[in-house]
Amino acid sequence: MRYTKAFDSRGRIRVRVGQYDLTPGKALFLRQLLEKNDYIISAKVSHISGSILVMCKAGSEQKVYKLLDEIKIRSLRECEPTPLMIADERFKANIEKKLISRTLVKLIVPFPLRRLFIILRAMKYVAKGLDCLIEMKTKVELLDAASIGISVARGNFTTASSVMFLLSLSELLEDYTKERARLALTEQLSLNISKVWLANSEPEVQVAFDEIKVGDKVKVYAGNVIPFDGTVVSGEGMVNQSTMTGESEPVHKKDGDSVFAGTAIEAGSIVISVRSLSEDSRLAKIISLINDNEQAKSLTQSRAERIADSIVPYSFLGFGLIYALTGNITKALSVLMVDFSCALKLSTPVSVISAMREAAQRGAAVKGGKYLESFAAADTLVFDKTGTLTNACPEVIEVVAFGKFEKSYVLSTAACLEEHFPHSVAAAVVRKAEQEGLTHEEQHAEVEYLVAHGIVTHYFGKRAVIGSAHFIFEDEGVPLSDENKRIIDEKSEGLSAIFLAIGGELAGMLTIEDPIREESCEVLKKLRALGIKRICMLTGDAEPSAKRVADQLGLDMYLSQVLPEHKSEYVHALRSNGHKVIMVGDGINDTPALTEADVSVAMSDGSDLAREAADITLSGDSLEGLVMLRKLSMALMDRINSNFNFIALFNASLIGLGAAGIMPPSMSAILHNGSTMLISANSMSRLLKTDESQ
Repeated sequence: MRYTKAFDSRGRIRVRVGQYDLTPGKALFLRQLLEKNDYIISAKVSHISGSILVMCKAGSEQKVYKLLDEIKIRSLRECEPTPLMIADERFKANIEKKLISRTLVKLIVPFPLRRLFIILRAMKYVAKGLDCLIEMKTKVELLDAASIGISVARGNFTTASSVMFLLSLSELLEDYTKERARLALTEQLSLNISKVWLANSEPEVQVAFDEIKVGDKVKVYAGNVIPFDGTVVSGEGMVNQSTMTGESEPVHKKDGDSVFAGTAIEAGSIVISVRSLSEDSRLAKIISLINDNEQAKSLTQSRAERIADSIVPYSFLGFGLIYALTGNITKALSVLMVDFSCALKLSTPVSVISAMREAAQRGAAVKGGKYLESFAAADTLVFDKTGTLTNACPEVIEVVAFGKFEKSYVLSTAACLEEHFPHSVAAAVVRKAEQEGLTHEEQHAEVEYLVAHGIVTHYFGKRAVIGSAHFIFEDEGVPLSDENKRIIDEKSEGLSAIFLAIGGELAGMLTIEDPIREESCEVLKKLRALGIKRICMLTGDAEPSAKRVADQLGLDMYLSQVLPEHKSEYVHALRSNGHKVIMVGDGINDTPALTEADVSVAMSDGSDLAREAADITLSGDSLEGLVMLRKLSMALMDRINSNFNFIALFNASLIGLGAAGIMPPSMSAILHNGSTMLISANSMSRLLKTDESQ
């Protein structure tokens, strides 16, 4: 690609190609091509100006230039515009339309006719104000109606026109910001399923998500999200529908019951007949969650809206006092032209939803503004171990067979049981069997997942179980000889281990190494520097493995061999003692603790149920996202407080100047509405620079 370098500074690169070299479709394809690379945070490509803006990780600038050099414009494909692109173009068109319309009206339309247009437009605002009076509510709309109505009544048509124009631009800005954030979050939170279990015949087989047709039968196991709307035709399960229906308890689903895409199975397994391939219900739920759910608003946002409406009566009181003291309607009108509530009510939600959009762009899907506020206020961080602090890709180190069983049989059987469940340890077992060239037949009748314990099935009439030592030897009562105990202690020292028993007899053990994530140590240091005072780890693994990780990372506290309910109880105890808790996990067994924390985070490759229960989901395979979220949430609170202070000081100054007769109401209105737009526009800007995201 031939281009000219326009700007290059610390992870921010701008180059320009020919003004007409890119079509809208090619610009979109180029942006997607650039953003596929992990060292590129975001890219913007303008087909109008030929500008390419790339935000990359510090030190990756030369990689970006090399990539740009290798790209050929003529080889770029045409892509259909995305909803985000359509929203951007519509916003630009609306702004241009308003500016052109206002200019032409001033130049062409005679003043008497223009005055009539102003009166007709003012009626809309007056009507909203009357609605507030009828409802006996003193809201911002009432204040707008009073200031515009009085201006029109006094013949100040220029003032009324300027106020209405600025209010209309503010409305456009707010609607655009909210729409764009919703679309970005919808992309982040939509169903991300690539394969499903097709059960039209026995045994079921894995096929691509896109291959499923209406009427096909699909089997869904515990811990997975249901991929389609459908009807249960066999099996039973407990389905978590909280994000769809608001029900706090899982619902029992059996033959003949309807299930919905996006809900998750907590226990059991079901076969559904696919009723619809559409993801509309899922997307509608996400949009509703972001746009309509008042509970997802941040406390600061809700408080700002209450303060905004509560200030309105004082504006009218100020108007009455100044008029009573001075008898000057112009001075009194300056109070109505300037209010604190408009800027407060607009800037805070714009700041919050823009922060959520930025989080989505940086790889973290946040389900509501209040979770960013909780993240900023947290002082305690609680981690699961496997797949969270340790690498999401653990490895099977050794397979140990006991008694009459052979290693190959132990490994193939373990893989047969584990392949149905989305956890990093299960994936490691399946991967090990593939590496050894072992295949297995689906000979079990049914697989049942017991949360935080293990998996149960039957082989030729014998009960087969795989799971933790606690599950196998205590819950299942599998006998353990002294010799086998010695072997287990020797082989599993410092490692995790899972055990397989068949027909009440210990068949084998698989030792698992959980390599600590490369970034874990550095991430924890950064989080402590950002105000996290206590870092804990809760794991179901054995003591030696848990201690090894805790010692290497310098954790404040850890607990091993913890059951899910105990994880939840520990998080509850922390909160009861006044701590603000972030819980980070990836497994089905982390779900109770995730729902108990002030704010919860799920890893991208964790179970569907964990991602469904969490308030925030990281899309990247790195804990660095936690650092970004902490910085982003703290920057958001700083911006909201800064906006509040500026609004209070600036608007108080305008009221004072107007009341003193120094500034006319028209100028006060222009400065007030102009400052509101500038604050809102600033609230849309990025909170973090490229090099501050980690």
